[in-house]
Amino acid sequence: MNRQQTELEQNEEAKRTAAEAREAHEEGGDGEEEEMEPKQKLRQILISAALLLAAFLIDRNMPGLAMWQRLLLYLVPYFAAGFDVLKEAGESIGHGEVFNEDFLMSIATIGALVIGFVPGGSPQFPEAVFVMLFFQVGELFEGIAEGNSRRAISQLLDIRPDFANVERDGAVEVVAPDEVRVGEVIVIKPGEKVPMDGTVLEGSSSLDTVALTGESAPRDVAAGDQILSGCVNQSGVLRVRVGKAFGESTAAKILDLVENAGEAKSRSEHFISRFARVYTPIVVLAAVVLAFVPPVLSGDFAANFATWLLRALTFLIVSCPCALVVSVPLAFFGGIGAASKIGVLIKGSSFMDSLAKAGTVVFDKTGTLTKGVFEVTTLHPEKISEKELLHLAAHVERYSTHPIAVSLRNAFGNEDDGCEVEDVTEVAGQGIRARVNGRTVCVGNTKMMDAVGAVWRDCGEPGTIIHVAIDGVYAGHIHISDVVKPDAAEAIASLKKLGVRKTVMLTGDREKVAARVAGELGVDAYHAELLPADKVRNVEKLLAEKTGPEDGTLVFVGDGINDAPVLARADVGIAMGAMGSDAAIEAADVVLMDDKPSKIARAIRISRRTIAIARQNIVLAIVIKIAILILAALGLCPMWLAVFGDTGVLLICVLNAARTLKA
Repeated sequence: MNRQQTELEQNEEAKRTAAEAREAHEEGGDGEEEEMEPKQKLRQILISAALLLAAFLIDRNMPGLAMWQRLLLYLVPYFAAGFDVLKEAGESIGHGEVFNEDFLMSIATIGALVIGFVPGGSPQFPEAVFVMLFFQVGELFEGIAEGNSRRAISQLLDIRPDFANVERDGAVEVVAPDEVRVGEVIVIKPGEKVPMDGTVLEGSSSLDTVALTGESAPRDVAAGDQILSGCVNQSGVLRVRVGKAFGESTAAKILDLVENAGEAKSRSEHFISRFARVYTPIVVLAAVVLAFVPPVLSGDFAANFATWLLRALTFLIVSCPCALVVSVPLAFFGGIGAASKIGVLIKGSSFMDSLAKAGTVVFDKTGTLTKGVFEVTTLHPEKISEKELLHLAAHVERYSTHPIAVSLRNAFGNEDDGCEVEDVTEVAGQGIRARVNGRTVCVGNTKMMDAVGAVWRDCGEPGTIIHVAIDGVYAGHIHISDVVKPDAAEAIASLKKLGVRKTVMLTGDREKVAARVAGELGVDAYHAELLPADKVRNVEKLLAEKTGPEDGTLVFVGDGINDAPVLARADVGIAMGAMGSDAAIEAADVVLMDDKPSKIARAIRISRRTIAIARQNIVLAIVIKIAILILAALGLCPMWLAVFGDTGVLLICVLNAARTLKA
């Protein structure tokens, strides 16, 4: 008993150690600090506000204070509110990055503090502290909104496993996942995350795949099934042979994809970066001109300098571009997070731009619009029942591993019914013959029917037809085909509602089958019997047919394994049903973690909504700032309006950007 308890304690300690090691190596792993940042900022604001109120009351009740004494009085709340802003501004100057929001805010508020010492200037001590204080309020809201975005992303990042139970030398050791080698056997208990991709050796269970797919329906697994890292084991104990190192596992690849999604910036983000680099130096120069040129031209510099200096300081406060610099990337960050909630991984905001403009959507057929597996669709018996027809065919195909045989056995589902199956013989190019309960049953194509003298009937349905004869007499046929996914027609209809101009299906399947699927789903055009190179040529032809931006982008949707060349050639490549597919994650710009084509339309809607919100912020911020800048230059803008033009607009834009988090 003591030994078992000791082992249990050692296991728990190892789990804690593995978890701590993972957190220590995790990029941005100081999640607790990030969580505390808004609280610290709020505490700073409240303390600064209290100090400002105290300084204001002392100032009001002691009218005899000298100017320098009043300055010292207000410096206390000023430094309490803005010490971090001043520090950031100093560090930026040290790194050669002068023109940022911290620098502008520091110069403007320091100027407001000293303007009372300029001949003709009126003191602006409370206003200077208030500007810095309200700037921090804007920073607080920015931090809260960004924290919400990060938490949305972190729901997906919860797929990262903390530890792995690995069998070594007859015992189970608890280690960090990256210490497990390929080929080793791991044990996954109920409630634990699957740490590595592999194959189930023993046990059966249900897996929660919501972190990978966005779908709540569990997935059942048993011995022989593939299992993916990032899922959560819900019921039974599983023994799994590891197939990939942790760095190559599904969870690791998805985490890397999400963490690097910010690298591919959208056109809007590039515009904001270029705009800020040009805009900020210009407004600083304009403020300097505004402070010095009009007093010089007036002929009485000393009398007018304080007035124009105040206008220049107000101009600087308004000119801070933080509303744009913060809210636009935040909008895209939220959009990527919203897409991840439904199991759609977008590799960067640039692909959201392209996806939002989708004009032509091209689909691979097998595995994308159809399930990619054979299923029995219809039964056509002759003089026997449907059940008997399927029963005989399934028993004859009992020992075959062909996909058609598997589909027949799956459809029947009751092979252990006591029937005697003997003398099973495979006839090359025709089918299989066997004796079932004393009767000779032949299951195969028309050549087999002709060989046994059975008069078969043709079937007009496209797909694979399996004929059955009993003792040389025709007993009917079974229609087997690749089944269309339940939401495929909905996916096509949704795309057309979104204004997608053209939907095309490409397939290597036969013309008859392609025509049936295309007609059933309502795609605008299809091309059949294509090789992979033919698919690339068809996509290039469609790209060449585009005459201008109004035609939109071309999106190709494939299974991500044999469609990699086409995924790379399209404007946007979407890998469908890519859970566990390395080729999909590598080749595609957008990865759907399950088999639902209807999510393509949802991803486009999220992209369009994100782009619209980012543009709203751009227009709102620029229009309001230009208007207030003009008023500031004319001396018609009080300090409070300047604060609104900066921090107020920032708050509005950040709150607007936070709307992108909703899927």
